[in-house]
Amino acid sequence: MHIEYEEFATIEELFLYMASAAPPMKNTMPINSYKGYIMAFIPLNPANGDTYLMIYAKGTLESGIYEFDVNSKSFKKVDAIERADKNYFVSLTPKRNTIADEAIKNL
Repeated sequence: MHIEYEEFATIEELFLYMASAAPPMKNTMPINSYKGYIMAFIPLNPANGDTYLMIYAKGTLESGIYEFDVNSKSFKKVDAIERADKNYFVSLTPKRNTIADEAIKNL
């Protein structure tokens, strides 16, 4: 497995990147809060699945739904996904993530 990295200074920058890279009409995206990092993995070679881009920022988020506003570059925790003009991130805190463990070890 090969991992490329893209680090962001803030969680807001990470969310902005993910919101701009998301396919049209996909406004809900999963992220992980794991071992002091907020991260997402993007497969760079879907055919064989051995190369990933880890986009990350240092920090933590509680598990839950976060609404992100691209214009103000701000986010807040919400109870439900309600607006089509916002991007939403579902933050999960896995007990174990072997891809993340390998990526963090190599940072």
